[in-house]
Amino acid sequence: MDITKLTAVELGKKIKDREISVREAVEAVFDRIKAADGEYNCYVTLCEEQALKQADEIQKKIDDGTLTGPLAGVPVAIKDNMCTEGVLTTCSSKILYNFKPTFSSEAVLNLEKAGAVIIGKTNMDEFAMGSTTETSYFGATKNPRNPEHVPGGSSGGSAAAVAADECFYALGSDTGGSIRQPSSYCGVVGMKPTYGTVSRYGLIAYGSSLDQIGPITKDVTDCATVLEAIASYDPKDSTSVKREQDEYRFTEALVEDVKGLKIGIPRTYFGEGIDEDVKEKVLAAAKVLESKGAIIEEFDLGLVDYAIPAYYIIASAEASSNLARFDGVKYGYRTEDYEGLHNMYKKSRSEGFGAEVKRRIMLGSFVLSSGYYDAYYIKALKTKALIKEEFNKAFAKYDVILGPAAPTTAPKLGESLSDPIKMYLGDIYTISVNLAGLPGICVPCGNDRNGLPVGVQLIGDCFSEKTLIRAAYTYEQSVKRGEE
Repeated sequence: MDITKLTAVELGKKIKDREISVREAVEAVFDRIKAADGEYNCYVTLCEEQALKQADEIQKKIDDGTLTGPLAGVPVAIKDNMCTEGVLTTCSSKILYNFKPTFSSEAVLNLEKAGAVIIGKTNMDEFAMGSTTETSYFGATKNPRNPEHVPGGSSGGSAAAVAADECFYALGSDTGGSIRQPSSYCGVVGMKPTYGTVSRYGLIAYGSSLDQIGPITKDVTDCATVLEAIASYDPKDSTSVKREQDEYRFTEALVEDVKGLKIGIPRTYFGEGIDEDVKEKVLAAAKVLESKGAIIEEFDLGLVDYAIPAYYIIASAEASSNLARFDGVKYGYRTEDYEGLHNMYKKSRSEGFGAEVKRRIMLGSFVLSSGYYDAYYIKALKTKALIKEEFNKAFAKYDVILGPAAPTTAPKLGESLSDPIKMYLGDIYTISVNLAGLPGICVPCGNDRNGLPVGVQLIGDCFSEKTLIRAAYTYEQSVKRGEE
């Protein structure tokens, strides 16, 4: 039996039933990483010695009945923008090449409480700025489904690690689709929860009003199980939302039942720019849900064309503010040759940040500058509010909105970097969800003619993760039984 092929929940059960030890699971993952990661480049940092030590400690707790949860002993990979105590956390940037945090992010602590073994930090677009994991200082990650193609981004390392069986599940962060789009490209399941459901404490910020941590997994059961483990109210995060206790029991939604579920399909999502294969597979997924009793209807979702400009203005403005803390003074990279404090700031930042990060900092500083603040930033915030209103109208009529996660399948390596605007437009279907603070899940729904995965995205109203999990689970189980 190849341990690495198991899902996280399957492995957790085998560990509990004493069929596999935690150490065996960890060793199997590291063997797989050593065999495959030279090609895929999913990881920036590996914690082999620490993980094996952790495995033995967790095994004792499982044996004495202290740890009984479904993820106890299951190895996990963490995106490299989540602080992990004593472990290198770089955001895949030269400017944080030597940064070891003195604390762990709340999501990581919640996983450790559940008995997870952290095996390493995954590659990403530098400071989560990019859609292909090619802007990383540590080199591009490759798509395990076809290494000539990108894995998506910015959580490309996490999605690729799950797809390549180099971990059982991973954490990613989603600012404008950075969990759902790479999940679509790599053929895995990824979920962005409602804003405020998972604590952002310890997540190195890109766009604070948009960032949200979520799971990337092999199937929907794992997705619900991991979300249940990481979601919690956290007083250390001012944007954290206190939800009812039963609202955190996401695994209760793992039932096959979509009878009477109203699903809306926005016409604008299937217009110009979408690949024919993607359109066909996503609409076929809608037919599967319809055959299970869901009510499918097309409708017009307004303001879609304004989502990308609004997003890039808001995200870049927040990034220019958030990244001001990286100045070469307290931690991270500092230039060796400088004259005076201001020269040290300039040289450290210009040498430490990559091209895409500089581009967004400059754009953000521009839209926040006097004379342009009202013309751009305030207008973008008003557009954000209007987009939320459009979704409110849609959810007054529908339980779920169904569409693609990306307009095409994974592009070839190098194609997107030559045209940043084209890369930005690739986020057309995911960005609105972040602007409105909504939950969204991406589930594989087949391959295009070149064998590259296609993902269907299900979007719900705020705090309706259970509805999305139920719909995604119903679809996934139907496909497993060959009911397409």
